[in-house]
This record gives sequence, structure tokens and C-alpha cells, in this order.
Amino acid sequence: MPMRDRVLDAIMDAYGVAPDYPWAKSPENAVLRHPHNRKWFALVMPVSRRALGLPGEGMVDVMNVKCDPLLTAHLRQETGFRPAYHMNKDKWLTVLLDGSVPLDKVMGLVAMSYDLTF
Repeated sequence: MPMRDRVLDAIMDAYGVAPDYPWAKSPENAVLRHPHNRKWFALVMPVSRRALGLPGEGMVDVMNVKCDPLLTAHLRQETGFRPAYHMNKDKWLTVLLDGSVPLDKVMGLVAMSYDLTF
């Protein structure tokens, strides 16, 4: 099962939140929202490797999560993390969903984002 699907399934199991697909022109972009306030806590989407400054051609699935700014700066130095794609780069972080970040670490970041956006 692709990491994207594993993450979306884990979010459903942990939070009871199904992805929302609000953009007809980008039907694969999934928004995860709080059930109470409808604020985003994660965005899952395919992005070109080139747009992320990664080597190679093609697309890679990523997830944007809100993150503590100090942790964001630290994580961007690790494999599997990039400055937030199309979001505030101090408060949001892009996580590659290519297997370079283990699911438990991804879900820890989802939990932080969920709390920060509640």
C-alpha cells in the first residue's frame, strides 16, 4: 500500500477524519480538517520533484503539516523533510510520503499539527 494511503488510513483511525477533495482541478489533493472548526491540519498532494528541489523527474506525494517553528527548522535538515510547499515556511512543514519518513514519525507530526490547529 502506498505511504499516502497508509497515512490517510491512519488519520481516519486516529481522528475519524476522512479527506476532503475541494479542488476540481486538483482532484488528488486531500485536505484533512478538524471536525469542529474545519481548520486544516494536513494537506496531502502530489508535487513535482523539481518544484521541491529534489533530483529526478516526476511527482512525489507529500503532506504539509503545521509544526512548531523550532522543530520545523531542525527537521528540514533531515532526509524526508522540505520547507512547506505553498504555505508559511516558518509554521508549516512538507513531509515526503515516499517512505523516507517512517509512518510513526509522520503520525507524530500529524498529532502535533492537529493540536496546533485546534
